[in-house]
Amino acid sequence: MRNTTHRINANGLNHFVRDSGDEAAPVVILLHGFPDTSEIWAAITPKLVAAGFRIIAPDLRGFGETDMAARTADYEINAGAIPDILKIMDILNIPRAHIVGHDFGAPVAWSLAAQYPKKFATLAALCVGHPRAYLHAGPQQLKMSWYILFHQLLGVCEASYRFNDWMFMRRHWAAHPDIDGAIANLKRPGRLTAGLDWYRSNLSIARMIRPPKWGAVGEETVRIPTLGLWGDGEKYLTEKQMKLSRTYVEAPWRYQRIDGASHWIAADKPHECAEALIRHWRNTP
Repeated sequence: MRNTTHRINANGLNHFVRDSGDEAAPVVILLHGFPDTSEIWAAITPKLVAAGFRIIAPDLRGFGETDMAARTADYEINAGAIPDILKIMDILNIPRAHIVGHDFGAPVAWSLAAQYPKKFATLAALCVGHPRAYLHAGPQQLKMSWYILFHQLLGVCEASYRFNDWMFMRRHWAAHPDIDGAIANLKRPGRLTAGLDWYRSNLSIARMIRPPKWGAVGEETVRIPTLGLWGDGEKYLTEKQMKLSRTYVEAPWRYQRIDGASHWIAADKPHECAEALIRHWRNTP
C-alpha cells in the first residue's frame, strides 16, 4: 500500500497530510476531531485502500503536526477549517472527493457538503449529526453536552485536564483507543488550548453550517448522498440527533447503528465502519 505524507502551506499554516493509496483512485477525505489527529483513521485506512480508494487524512489546524493558529477566532469552522480543506484539495489537484467527518470533523464535513456540493460526491458523518439536528435533539443531548460549556473556561479547563497526570481527561475520554497518545500530543506547548479553541470559537454551532452572510434557511441543506453512523456505546451524542439529520438531507440518506462501538467507531469497529463506508461510496454514481 502506497503511504506518503505532505507538508502543505495553506492559509498561512503548515498542514500535515497523510496520503494513502493509488493517486488515480477515487479520493476520500477523512477529518478527525478532538482530542485526535489523523492517526485515528489508521485501523480503517488499509481496508479503504484495498477497496480501491485513495485516502487523504489531514491533521486539522492546531492538532498533531499541523501548525497552531494565532487566535481563538482562527479556529471558527468557516474561517479556518473550510478554507484549509479546500486549499489542500486544490494543491493536491483533487477536484472532487468523498468527505467523512468524525467528532469536530463532522461539522466541518457537513458544512463542506452543504456549501460546496459540486466538490463532494458523498458525505459520511460519524457520531455527530447535522448541526441543526444536534440543536433540536432535546434535553438529553443538552445534558450530554455539558463538557462543551466546561471547555469555554479558559485556563480553568486546561488546569483541570492536566491535574494529577491528566486524571480528568482520562476519565472523561475513557473509551479513547489511545488516550496516552492523545495526552502526549496535547502536552506539547499550546496544543491543549489549540484543541479547546475549536469549542470556544464554535460555541454557536448553528453558524457552522450557514455563515451569517447566507440568507435563506434552506442553504444549510445537504444535497449529496449522506450516511450517518452512530455507536450504541456513545457517551456524548444521542442517537436522536443523528436520526434527525435526515431532515436536512435532500438526497439519498442512510443511517446505520453500529453495536459495540463507542464514540470512536473507526477504531472500535474498523471492519463494520469500513464496510459501511465502502457500500456508501460504491452505491453512489
